[in-house]
Amino acid sequence: MSTIGHSTAAQVDPAPCQLPPWPSHWLSVSTVQVPLSAQQAPAPESCAAIDDFAKSKLGAFPQGWKPRKDAGYPVYSILEEGGLRFLRAAPRGLGIQAARQLDGWNLATHPVLAWSWRPREFPKGGDERESATNDSALAVYLLVDYSRIVGPKAVKYIWSEKVPVGTRLSSNAGLTQVLVLRSGATGKDAWTDEHVNVLDDYRTFFGEPGTPKAAGIAVLTDSDDTRSSAAGDYARFRFCRAP
Repeated sequence: MSTIGHSTAAQVDPAPCQLPPWPSHWLSVSTVQVPLSAQQAPAPESCAAIDDFAKSKLGAFPQGWKPRKDAGYPVYSILEEGGLRFLRAAPRGLGIQAARQLDGWNLATHPVLAWSWRPREFPKGGDERESATNDSALAVYLLVDYSRIVGPKAVKYIWSEKVPVGTRLSSNAGLTQVLVLRSGATGKDAWTDEHVNVLDDYRTFFGEPGTPKAAGIAVLTDSDDTRSSAAGDYARFRFCRAP
């Protein structure tokens, strides 16, 4: 479900981010281990950029994104290394998502979400299987329109320090289905490129055969449950046709 790959494409400008409210925190654990089979990387020409952060100001909160709470503005900022612009998340005792709304993403034609990420600091004692330690260095969400009252449905991909790859978790009363995509400190401080068929995962995890309307994406590096600190980087978000 995840392999290494690169892609470049033209930027897609989203509508202003007005995502519905996020549901309250709630966690349950599934013992099911999902086999993650390697998939062919999508061809660069089959992808369109969601955000390469070229339009965002260095040191500032990313343009076109919105934190769940105002306290999230200082958590996320744009940095640059070797010509690559990326989003740095560095919370201290906080757990606040940053989201980007996308009105032009058609999951029927472009079911693959691709991005690069890099863990810098894992939250001390973090273990996503327990509510008291449910913090991650890196998390990327597919957001799907559901309810203006309780919020969107989501498929959440995480890089966990301890939980095995393929573990499925459920949070927010089942509205968020979580999949451990990477585990452990191997690769820490190095960029890893991912591409996942979010449409296939959504259909499997929610048991819905249709094609939902994508509302956008979100990221979360959090350390509120462990009352510690964490840091992670995100770059090169794009959606792609299936290989």
